Amino acid sequence: MTLPPKTPNAGRKPASFTVKDGPERAAPKPVLPRSPRSFDNGISIVPDEEDVFLSMTADDADLIENPIATPRRRRFSFLKLALGAFGLLVSLALGLWIDGLIRDLFTRADWLGYSALAVLAVGLLATVIVIAREIAGIMRIEAAQILKVEAAEAIALNRMSEARSVVDRLTKRLSVRPETAKGRATLEASRDDIIDPPHLIALAERELLAPLDRKARALILNASKRVSVVTAVSPRAVVDLAYVLFEVVRLVRAMAELYGGRPGRLGMLRLLRDVLAHLAVTGSIAVGDGLAQQILGHGLASRLSARLGEGVINGLMTARIGIAAMDLCRPLAFSATKRPGITDFLSDLAPSMKSEISSK
Repeated sequence: MTLPPKTPNAGRKPASFTVKDGPERAAPKPVLPRSPRSFDNGISIVPDEEDVFLSMTADDADLIENPIATPRRRRFSFLKLALGAFGLLVSLALGLWIDGLIRDLFTRADWLGYSALAVLAVGLLATVIVIAREIAGIMRIEAAQILKVEAAEAIALNRMSEARSVVDRLTKRLSVRPETAKGRATLEASRDDIIDPPHLIALAERELLAPLDRKARALILNASKRVSVVTAVSPRAVVDLAYVLFEVVRLVRAMAELYGGRPGRLGMLRLLRDVLAHLAVTGSIAVGDGLAQQILGHGLASRLSARLGEGVINGLMTARIGIAAMDLCRPLAFSATKRPGITDFLSDLAPSMKSEISSK
């Protein structure tokens, strides 16, 4: 048998070796201090108090959800021109018909002609009175918007004479309301005090309008509760629609009378049109996902029936209409006092529905 030849390293002892993964890294260079300098790269940091996201409160979020209602701008339209022209033509035709009727009655008997003239005089007098009352009602509604504009101008320009004029007219407008007696006395006692225009208007808002705001909130809440109960227990959708329309008209009229408006029939129609136009533009007339999420967030879906949930949503829609009417009828914009929001009525409306429906 032949043995294999011996290798040169056959008698070498085991040893360890260090394997390098790569080239040796150079030691980091020391950082030398530098002199201060400025950079102009177009980047500006917004302070926290000016950041709209950090400074947004619950009231701001509610204002986004339920924006402030403003009157519609009155513009010229050919439809109005056509209606006016045809209305004048119909009036002339009616006048000719009445003239022919009275002439025919005089040819038959004098007493018939004089009786027709007396009836015509009474009718014309009543028509003039109705027209005057309608014009006065529209002017009272417009006066509230004029006070808002003039109050904003007095605050912006810091003019004491204009602010005093606004406060005096506001006091005269609300003098028939017994809730403002204490506020009127306070304003009269502070007439000789040195107050700047913004603080004077804020004082008038707190003293004169704060008691009326509390009553307006009660009106909205009561109307919303009634709508919620009736629409939750009524068997027909026609009944729901009729009752909601009835409550909305009554609520808007009560809101206008509360703030010194007292609208007539035409003024009431214009006010309703402004309210519904605001809701249609802002999308509040159709209760959307945001409102449903508010209700579902309170756990009502797991405890209440579908009809009750529908009643609560209809009540909240009525509250939206009431808030819009409040914006339009209030003589001053909300500044010194808090504007009510839909969340203020949700906490009062939803729990009461459960007890009221269970008692039916």
